[in-house]
Amino acid sequence: MATFKEFRNSVKPNWCPGCGDFSVQASIQRAAANVGLEPDDLAVISGIGCSGRISGYIKSYGFHGIHGRVLPIAQGVKMANRDLTVIASGGDGDGFAIGMGHTVHAIRRNIDVTYIVMDNQIYGLTKGQTSPRSAEGFKTKSTPEGSVESAIGIMELALTAGATFVAQSFSSDLKELTAIIQKGIEHKGFSLINVFSPCVTYNKVNTYDWFKEHLISLDTIEGYDSSNRMKAMQTLMEHDGLVKGIIYQNTQKPSYQELAHGYSQDALAHADLKMDEQKFNELLAEFM
Repeated sequence: MATFKEFRNSVKPNWCPGCGDFSVQASIQRAAANVGLEPDDLAVISGIGCSGRISGYIKSYGFHGIHGRVLPIAQGVKMANRDLTVIASGGDGDGFAIGMGHTVHAIRRNIDVTYIVMDNQIYGLTKGQTSPRSAEGFKTKSTPEGSVESAIGIMELALTAGATFVAQSFSSDLKELTAIIQKGIEHKGFSLINVFSPCVTYNKVNTYDWFKEHLISLDTIEGYDSSNRMKAMQTLMEHDGLVKGIIYQNTQKPSYQELAHGYSQDALAHADLKMDEQKFNELLAEFM
């Protein structure tokens, strides 16, 4: 069985010192080892942005996609090779701006992929502009007078779209984050994990200290039940989305793979794609 060290490669991350994404990378590696994966059992698909570099820093199959398209790629990989555990990853700009349409449909589709979003409430790679997760009044290079838009409530949106696994964590809590990613991998269906991952270079508001002061652990809420969707939504609204833990999980809804016609047959990745002349002529005749 592989240890988390075996999910390391020789590529040194070039994130800014103190970036929360370092902890997300470590948590993915630890969670992969905890569930008994080997490096060639895992595929990490990433988008564009600082966080998009993560697929190159983990020893596994990896694919660095284009802006906002991480989920179509991840879903295609999972459908073609069901033996792989597929983790999609990216930032809040990648997933909740240009990629929002794909995010919503991946949620409702409930395909067996774990989507980890590194949420720093800003566009870091392009030097600090307002993102869909930036709060109203947030001042950046693109909103020097303060943003007039309110931040999107992505956890609330996920619940309304029919998500079966919704969780949120904080990059400084390595133990909790690892446990949540592990449970997300083990969940049979689409897992959305939003990670507050502070940008130490461009976001001077949502800092580590800010999150430590404002985040509420669901473990401290008496009687909280993560299987109660209405309670999950109510709790998010009461705390302005600033909670951490497993917000909601539905283990009863079948995954996309369980419902898709023909998926129980041999995976395309293992199919014999050789075609003899007779079969080729039969197929060709259908178009004549």
